[in-house]
Amino acid sequence: MPEDNIDHINFEDLNQNALSEPLVRHIYTADPSAHYFNGKIYIYPSHDVDAGEAFDDLGSHFAMEDYHVISMDSIDSEAVDNGVALHVKDVPWAKQQMWAPDANEKNGTYYLFFPAKDFEGIFRIGVAVSDSPTGPFKAQPNPIKNSFSIDPAVFKDDDDSYYMYFGGLWGGQLQRWQTGVFNPDQSESPTAFIPNDSEPALLPFVAKMSHDLLEFDEKPKEIQILDENGALLLSGDNDRRFFEAAWMHKHNGNYYFSYSTGDTHFICYAVGDNPYGPFTFKGRILNPVVGWTSHHSICKVEEKTYLFYHDSSLSKGVTHLRCIKKAEIKYREDGSIITLDPYQ
Repeated sequence: MPEDNIDHINFEDLNQNALSEPLVRHIYTADPSAHYFNGKIYIYPSHDVDAGEAFDDLGSHFAMEDYHVISMDSIDSEAVDNGVALHVKDVPWAKQQMWAPDANEKNGTYYLFFPAKDFEGIFRIGVAVSDSPTGPFKAQPNPIKNSFSIDPAVFKDDDDSYYMYFGGLWGGQLQRWQTGVFNPDQSESPTAFIPNDSEPALLPFVAKMSHDLLEFDEKPKEIQILDENGALLLSGDNDRRFFEAAWMHKHNGNYYFSYSTGDTHFICYAVGDNPYGPFTFKGRILNPVVGWTSHHSICKVEEKTYLFYHDSSLSKGVTHLRCIKKAEIKYREDGSIITLDPYQ
């Protein structure tokens, strides 16, 4: 249910039929990256604010300034806001737009990975460190070398290797890096440099992280997402091609790369046999929510797997004022995921 349909929505009926309730209501939250650390659930969302910015396809109205960490003692317990974990004013290299973050843990240290625009208006990805999963986090003085675009998601594999997945079209600037160098494109068109419909779609990226999780250990590589015939998904295949919100999880030894299709509002997934892919498209995890954006994470808690996602129901459809939610994911015997409808 993208934003252009909100005039026809009865929000009272929608909330009664919603798959889940907002986890927190006192602030607006989005893009929830959930992790299970030491027997507790920690969620690292964006913190939506109404900064009065103009609405545009570059996402200027997503003017977030800080991050809060939300914690839960169990999957059904109250969600607790642990306060500001990192503010843009405490990031030396960042000017604005603290968009969707992620976090991970290594040897008792916690790392917050986040995108922000630098003082040249280019999205970079930074790292901040804490000895607590709830922060506060201290940012590194510079972004990750050779980082670009948005939506970092850091996956820990079974061999204790860590990989960052990232990228986002339009306001996420991924299309401006096709030559390996940022193209400023003075027209500011969000679709400039997007391939034609009959050409392969732009791809997200993956890079193995350094031992200290502060830098890339290699040059980022494109992630191939293939159709059922082994061909790259096309740019015009808007219902299946990658747009933003990369995430990685494993199930029964297989690697599940999931993402948002952006302007068609689906959360989809593709499956491969290693962290670099290629990944073959398999289907949808979540159908469209109220609001324009859709962004998620997938987290195993004890013996069950949960989808953390957002919609704009708390603000009655205001696309940049969202609320985080959760729902259980279930698999079929063949490993495919049963698609969830956000409103039953």
